[in-house]
Order: sequence, then structure tokens, then C-alpha cells
Amino acid sequence: MRQAIDDHFVAQVDRWHAAPEGAAHCADPMGGQVAPGRLLALFEAQLQARHLDFAARWLHAEGEGFYTIGSAGHESNAAIAAALRPTDPALLHYRSGGFYAARAQQVPDSTPVANVLQSLSGSVHDPISGGRHKVFGHPDLAVIPQTSTIGSHLPRAMGLAFSLPRAHQLGAAVPWPADAVVVASFGDASANHSTTVGALNAASYIARQGLPIPLLLVCEDNGLGISTPTPQGWIAAVLSRFPGISYHQADGTSPAEAMLTADRVVRKVRTSRRPAIIHLRTVRFMGHAGSDAEMAYRSSAAIAADHSRDPLLAIAATLVAQGQLCPAEVLERYEAVRTEVMGQAESLRGTERLPDADAVMAPLTTRRSRAVRIAAATSASNRADVFDRTLPEAGPALTLAGAINATLADLMASRPHSVLFGEDVAASGGVYGITRGLRKKFGPARVFDSILDEQTILGTALGAALAGLLPIPEIQYLAYLHNAEDQLRGEAASLRFFSAGQFSNGMVVRIAGLAYQNGFGGHFHNDNSVAVLRDIPGLVLAVPGHPADAPHLLRTCVALAEEEGRVCVFLEPIALYHERDLLPGDDAWLAPYEPPQHETHDAFGTTASYGDGADLLLVTFGNGVRMSRQAALHLEEAGIRCTVLDLRWLAPLPEADLVARAAGFAHVLVVDETRRSGGVAEAVIATLTDRAATTGMGPGSIGRVTSQDSYIPLGPAAAHVVLQVEDILQAGTCLLGRDTPAD
Repeated sequence: MRQAIDDHFVAQVDRWHAAPEGAAHCADPMGGQVAPGRLLALFEAQLQARHLDFAARWLHAEGEGFYTIGSAGHESNAAIAAALRPTDPALLHYRSGGFYAARAQQVPDSTPVANVLQSLSGSVHDPISGGRHKVFGHPDLAVIPQTSTIGSHLPRAMGLAFSLPRAHQLGAAVPWPADAVVVASFGDASANHSTTVGALNAASYIARQGLPIPLLLVCEDNGLGISTPTPQGWIAAVLSRFPGISYHQADGTSPAEAMLTADRVVRKVRTSRRPAIIHLRTVRFMGHAGSDAEMAYRSSAAIAADHSRDPLLAIAATLVAQGQLCPAEVLERYEAVRTEVMGQAESLRGTERLPDADAVMAPLTTRRSRAVRIAAATSASNRADVFDRTLPEAGPALTLAGAINATLADLMASRPHSVLFGEDVAASGGVYGITRGLRKKFGPARVFDSILDEQTILGTALGAALAGLLPIPEIQYLAYLHNAEDQLRGEAASLRFFSAGQFSNGMVVRIAGLAYQNGFGGHFHNDNSVAVLRDIPGLVLAVPGHPADAPHLLRTCVALAEEEGRVCVFLEPIALYHERDLLPGDDAWLAPYEPPQHETHDAFGTTASYGDGADLLLVTFGNGVRMSRQAALHLEEAGIRCTVLDLRWLAPLPEADLVARAAGFAHVLVVDETRRSGGVAEAVIATLTDRAATTGMGPGSIGRVTSQDSYIPLGPAAAHVVLQVEDILQAGTCLLGRDTPAD
């Protein structure tokens, strides 16, 4: 299946036999400034990328390939790889096939053609994703797989460049050398996306502070965002305006210019440790993808005119003009690569693919329970010094805030590679004082403030984890997460999946959230929706309901991040931070601190229960634990004996434990402080219903009581839409057919 650009290349080189001046006219006048061997190697990488694009279309037509977005016209990005080292971590745009092939040239025994073809065909032998997606990636090539189409990988790249110097400073096990440069490529249309702008802004801000950030960003500008033209001069105007980030242009149809520019800029970034942008002008051939009807929005004349800008023609002409190859040898190499690529593509007919759901999900579900249990019990030998000779377990019982603070101190003391950061967490100790004193204990390299941008906070965590650090970022309020949640969904939680577990970015994201702040702050400070977190594959969501549980849950989250590469969210109920009582003056919401050496089991997937009543099981979490226990005291007065079950884990739900606990009850009420639609109760009831044969419960024996489907207003009106103790009482008695007890 021939492509127009394929025929055009062959026809043009054929003409050079009769008219050698044609090659001279197309040659790069700067070619003599590049070592001849480098140009030949560059040409070979570009040929591989081009023929892989042709093979992708052929495989798709044969029903053996599933991805047709190609790199044709962008092959000049191979010049960027040639200027870098194979130990410089790279996060590549989906049109960076030339870069991947050139990077593979730098590592002996690499097989880039086989790698890409296996990825295109969904083969289990794909060395990076194991047949899960077509991505450019390989651990031996320091190419980190990502699937972003909107620049969402750039915050991670920024975070990695920021974290590499810090990780080396802290003595972490960094996979790359101290002078490594982080490179990330993206398209011109993505330059308009807020994610890209945010990453550039963060890099600029860091550079302005004088901190090292060895980041090279490459904008591959073909002038089109699928069908939408990029205005002339727009990319240059946008990318050249960030203070502290040097801006450079290169023409992809001038191979020597591209190589020399890349050499100069990479050398500058490596030595100065400051960020730079290369604006690489490219062209796009064969449309956006195989399904793209380019003729619907571009004229045939415009498409044909682009053929003259083919980077393969430019480098071939340069090699011919310099006498390194004759036209016949150019075509001989071109066809030899075609034969090699198509031969390997043919061999993939009927390739082995992932056989079932368990195999597909294995990177998300594989457990290391014993390792997690051991890691959760890790304790620092200098604990007494960290706590100034007054250990928290020897002191008074703690609030939830105090328990989290002490646990963070223990975790950071036992893990010198851990870093804690976010808005206002350093000098001020956070809005609610949760991180108070940690900067003084562990220093500004490990506890530091971020800019006011949640996307940057999470991107920093993504990069820090890749650099060998253990990131514990804080999002100040749950509602603030929503402008950056794709960093968790599309980037963080997906990395193990798309790398078959070869790369991971284990982290624990602390978020202050949920409601019940007496109407303070409105919905931005009282967000009770967790649906967006619960449906991210592989993400762990823990919610401490009592200070006795917080240390175990937080230590388990850290252990999951370390040992299984998990992305964990530790959602802290703000209203319970400083609570002391269940009933006035009883100090029931305080707990003695249990140090890490008391960890005896893997707490992941286990629930906690209060009371031993057999009439009604109240299944809840977070603020619901305290409200349900208060309601249980009132229900006892009406002769209804209750047990309160704290789920503790909202993703994945502790289904086995939940079903086992519910089996002894004739009635279960799910007490859910989140919204009725999309709330946690839906999943709990579905689980119990699915396991009805196990629990023995029939219709009418399970109920729920939730908050309303509403944003939370300011002031007393908040009580009208968030769950109250009275609502639990009414729902519980109704489920059992009893009267609600009087106050």
C-alpha cells in the first residue's frame, strides 16, 4: 500500500541521476559543519521511522495493527536524540519516531523496528507496554512511556528536571547521572493547552529563583492541530516569552541546522542546568492518522506542496551533494530499510496478544503484601532525636491532626529520600498546622512550598518519583484537585499500566477535604465529592475516620507507594482534624500514638468496627464514622443495637472484608457523606447486592442515607444539603420499621 510521500521521495531521488544539480539545490549548505558519520546515522534513523509509518498503515489494513498516528515529516526530531545521551530521560510526543530510532542507535543491541512494530500490533512481546498500547518507551533507552495528546506529560517532565538535582543532593537511588538533561517533545497545537502553559510557567518560575532545572522542551511544529492551522508566528511568540527559558529555532528541512542547534542547546542546558526550548519546524505527511480525511480540510495543492519540505529528501540531498552517497545508494538504503521493516511486520501476523482481563490489568493489581507489611513497620533508628527526645507515644493522646503530623515525622525520619511539598506547607506548617515543625526537622530540601498550581504540585510529584524520591505532595483542599485531576488519571496512575510495571511513580497525595466546617468557605472548602478519584484504575484512596487509624493507613499508603509503585490519595477530613470528643467532654476522638514498629499486618483492604450491636450495621467512612457512632448511641435508647463499620479504603473498596462483616446482619445502612449520585453508597450497595448469597440479605434489608446532589453553600445553609446525625437516625429506624427516638 504505497503512500504519496513514498512515491515522491523515490521519484525525486531518481531525477538526481539525470540532474545532479537537483540534489545540490536541495542540500543543506551547513552540511559540511557536521561530521559525515553523524549525518549517515541520522539518515538511517529517519528511514526507520518513515518505513515504520508505512508499516503501521499496512498492519492496520491487514487487521493486525491498531495505531496509525505517525511521525512522517517529523523525522528531524532524530537530530535532538543525536545531541543527547542515552542516559538523558525522554518523554516523547507521539510523532517522535525519529528520536526513538536515533536514541536506539546509541544503545548496543537495541531493536527499535521490532519494538515499534510489536507495540503497533498489540503484541505481548512489546518490550514496553506488553501489548497494552502503542507508546514510545524503553527502560534501557531512558524513554519513559506516555500517551499524552495535549501536553499533559510536560508537568511530569518539569518535575523530573526539578527533582533530579535534589535527588542527587539527598543521596537517593537516582536512575540517571547527575548531569542528565530531561527532554520532552510536544506538538504546536498542544502549546495552547493549559497543561503545557502551566509546565512552562513552573519551569520559568523555578529558573527565576535560581534553582537548577535541566529541562529541554522540543516543540515539533507542523502548523496543524489535526485540521486547524496554527497562525503564522504564533508558536514563536508564545514560546519565546517565558523568563528564564531560552528559546531557539531550527528548520527540520535543514538537517545540519537541526543537529547543530540541538548540539548547542543541549550543551547549554547540561552545563547551565537551566531550561530551554527548541522550536523545531516540521511538516506532517499522511494526515493526522489513518482515519483522517485530510482532503476534507486541505487542498490537494497544499498537500502536494508540502512534499518539497520532506526532511528525508533534505538529508539525502545533503549526503549526495557531499559525495557520501550517490542517488542509487540512497535508494538502495531506502529500499533495504523498507524490506527489513516490512519483513518484520509480516512476521507479526497472528502475534500473541493479551489473553484475558487478568493479564491486561496485571500491572494494576499485582500485590506484594509481605513487602508492604514490612515497609509499613519501618522505623528510623534516630526517632528520639527527630522528636527532640519526647516520643509521641509517650505523650498525651492525639487528635487526628496530631496523629498525622507525628506519622509524617516518623515516615520522613525513616526515609531520607522522602520529600513533602505543597502550598504553604513549609514555614507556616499548612493551613491547619498538619505539617508544622517538619521543615525545621528535615530542612528546606525535603519540605518546601510550591507555586499556587495543583497541576505543578502533582507534576512535581510525578517527576520526583521517577527521580528516585518518595513524594508526599499536599493539595490544600479537595476542590482544588479538580483543575489538575488528569495528572492523576492520565499520567500518574497509568504509568505502570503502559510500561507493564517497568516504570512507576509511587506517591502519597495528601488532600484536606470533605465537609462539616460549619458552613465556612462554601464549596471550595467543603467539597464532598470523591467520584473522580474512585474511578481511576489502580489508584488507592484512603480516608482516616479516627486518630487511632490514621498512622496505620498513612504508613500503609507509603508502603504501597514504595513497594508496589501505587499512586495513593490520603483524604483527610478537615472537620475531624482538631476534634476531641464523640460526646461533649469524653475525649473519645483522641488516641494514643502507635509507633511504626507496632505495625503487625497489612492494613490495605481492611475495615475497622465500633460496637457489637447485632440489629443494624452502619457502613460509613470519614466524618460519617463520628456521626454514625453518635447516632448509634441514640438508636440504643430505642432498643436498636448497632455496629459501625469504617470502610477506611474507598478505592478499591474492601469488598471481601465488607461482605464478611455484613454477613451477620439482617439490616445494613450505608451512611455516605458524599452525594447521592455517584457517591460511595452506590458501590457499597452494589457490592452487597452482588454478594447477596454470601450475606444472606434480601431486598429491603439494605438502605442508604447520603448528602444531597448539591454544591455546598456558605454558612448555616450548608446543613440543609450535607448529611446530618438526624438523617442517620431517621434512615436507620425506617429501615427497621421503628419510630425515630426522641431527642
